[in-house]
Amino acid sequence: MSAFVEITPHGNIAEVTLNRPEAYNAFDLEALKELARNLTSLASDQQVRGIVLTGRGPAFCAGGDLKFAVRFPGGAAAAFHAMAAQFHLAILEIRQMPKPVIAALNGVAAGGGFSLALACDLRVMARSAKMIQAYTSAGLCIDGGGTFTLPRLVGLARALEIAAFDKPITSEKALNWGLVTKVVQDGDASPEALDMARQLAERSLHAYGRCKKLLTDSFNTSLASQMELEREGLGACADHPDGQEGLKAFNARKKPKFT
Repeated sequence: MSAFVEITPHGNIAEVTLNRPEAYNAFDLEALKELARNLTSLASDQQVRGIVLTGRGPAFCAGGDLKFAVRFPGGAAAAFHAMAAQFHLAILEIRQMPKPVIAALNGVAAGGGFSLALACDLRVMARSAKMIQAYTSAGLCIDGGGTFTLPRLVGLARALEIAAFDKPITSEKALNWGLVTKVVQDGDASPEALDMARQLAERSLHAYGRCKKLLTDSFNTSLASQMELEREGLGACADHPDGQEGLKAFNARKKPKFT
């Protein structure tokens, strides 16, 4: 049996491919454990400066394997309880790691695949791909952090519309609504995402990680608390070798070389 997660190195960028194309890369419990384990490993790997997440075959990810859930000992509720625990570990790794994670939506992103894509920092979407919330059409509520990320990307009213009606979202609409960063021709999602990751890898990951955490946490703090966190972060960045290099390069009118 093939591994659900395949990792292909591209220099200092890791391409993570969900590898269950016969099931549109849907995940069961073991697949989610594998995904969380690999993301944890990549998050702590000092040689990896960026991650691209994509799917093999015609889909990015169809989300949870509902056939697995209904056959699970103890029933579907027990299955979702166990699966969500592992899925949420993977989502937290994506949101907490101080390096860019870019989703390359090569095909449909539905259900948990929808939430997984939204958890990534940036999203590149193939023109013919679609995003489908999918949960509520199956009588389920959204998980995978989707209820956190969705309203922050599109606003509360639009998020409720997506949850209520669950209409497929085309790449054009996803771009207009701010769900994705860029739309490219079919077959170009992964190459474009890898190129974006390489560009970010040349920049200061320390500064990027600080900004990522500040932006993610900003919805849960007051303005005064947020600005104090910014002040602490700014000082920490100035003391970091990346900050020292950036300031030195700025004064010398040269391009900084971050390591």
